[in-house]
Amino acid sequence: MKVCFVVEGCYPYVVGGVSGWINSMIQAFSDVEFIILAIISDRSQSGKFKYEMLPNVSAVYEAYLNDVDWNPGKRRKKIRLNRQQYRELRNLVLNYETDWRILFDFFSYTEFSVDELLMGEDFFKIVRECYDKNYPQVMFSDFLWTMRSIYLPMFLIMKTRIPKADIYHCVSTGYAGILGSIAKYQNICGLLLSEHGIYTREREEEILKAKWVNGIYKNIWIDQFRNMSKICYRSADVVTALYGHARELQIDLGCNPNKIQLTPNGIITQNFEGLPGKTEEDEKYINVGAVLRVAPIKDVKTMIRAFSFAKQRVTNLKLWIMGPMDEDEEYTRECQELVEVLQVKDVVFTGRINVKEYLGRMDFTILTSISEGQPLTILESFAAGKPVIATDVGNCRELIYGEEGDTCGTAGILTHIMNTEEIATAMVQIAEHPDLREQMGACGYQRANQYYRLDQMQNKYYEIYQEILV
Repeated sequence: MKVCFVVEGCYPYVVGGVSGWINSMIQAFSDVEFIILAIISDRSQSGKFKYEMLPNVSAVYEAYLNDVDWNPGKRRKKIRLNRQQYRELRNLVLNYETDWRILFDFFSYTEFSVDELLMGEDFFKIVRECYDKNYPQVMFSDFLWTMRSIYLPMFLIMKTRIPKADIYHCVSTGYAGILGSIAKYQNICGLLLSEHGIYTREREEEILKAKWVNGIYKNIWIDQFRNMSKICYRSADVVTALYGHARELQIDLGCNPNKIQLTPNGIITQNFEGLPGKTEEDEKYINVGAVLRVAPIKDVKTMIRAFSFAKQRVTNLKLWIMGPMDEDEEYTRECQELVEVLQVKDVVFTGRINVKEYLGRMDFTILTSISEGQPLTILESFAAGKPVIATDVGNCRELIYGEEGDTCGTAGILTHIMNTEEIATAMVQIAEHPDLREQMGACGYQRANQYYRLDQMQNKYYEIYQEILV
């Protein structure tokens, strides 16, 4: 069996989160051959892997969202669409029901330049019609160039040559979902979609907050991501969700409920038992561990502010920010400068670490993200018997309090996003009550071992792979 993971902006270029999950899946299925089809921004990222490839990964292929036409010496032909091609490209741009098969064939088997298509007469006419019907209040030249920039990455991805595999496993909709849908159509193979966060909703949130896109263009971008999710949901044989609310969001975005299977994350819980405990120096402190990559989505600044308030009440608190610091170097600098401005002591940035060397030394852990799926860092904390403070995002509520029918008890404290006061109060509460820490840690340990073991996840995915194998 050959499985192709189709990924965007994560493995093997980024550490943690979905990347860590993919790496654990490849390790778990050591008898399966994997190939990676990775979507990255451009060729400057090519080959900059953060993971060492495991023995059962036979190849890594790359696709680029921003690229040039690599056809030196060839004279570009003027591209003209036939009637069917024009109709479906028009449907796509005007947000009508689209027969993607026509577009898949056109982009896969027609030799042309994406630049020539975007600058050509047919695309101009379609954009002009879209403008006249829906957006005459804006300047047409701005509208035209924006539409070209919106469709450039999609068209480049649709021209990607897809390696052969028995099963394609997309870890998001979006551009990865487009490639998976093309693979399904061309190769008559199995297609599995596993969403950790709901990609379309995450892109919507980013676009609504973004300063680089204004007014009507926000809606156009959002419509495009919704369309990409619909074709992926439609093409997939099976769609997985990590928890119940994620399944509801998938259905709301157009996924057939009968395709969706719940597949919680899993970890090797035994790996987090008997970890090295506190050092003599550690005994002076109540250690708070934050295992994360330093990035805006993790909202490390709110964590630091909350810690500064909590430390005024519990003076022996110590915050360990443990994880990569090179994803957003400017944000990392801002976090370090915030520590200096607040003049708060006992904040340690460790950089990338082996979490098992540190987690046993912590009294509890914390996650202040503004968006998550089902964080592995919470499961690892539970497996180590550590309670968790987490913001109410993704599956964090259910992890801390339990799903329906779960009697393990409360394994930490849930707070609202960006609520400095709540987060500081939660730190103080757990820090000041060692019996509560022990009780919550025991609840989390029981929950991880009962519901979130790697062997359970592996068995579930093995069943799905066998189910969709053509």
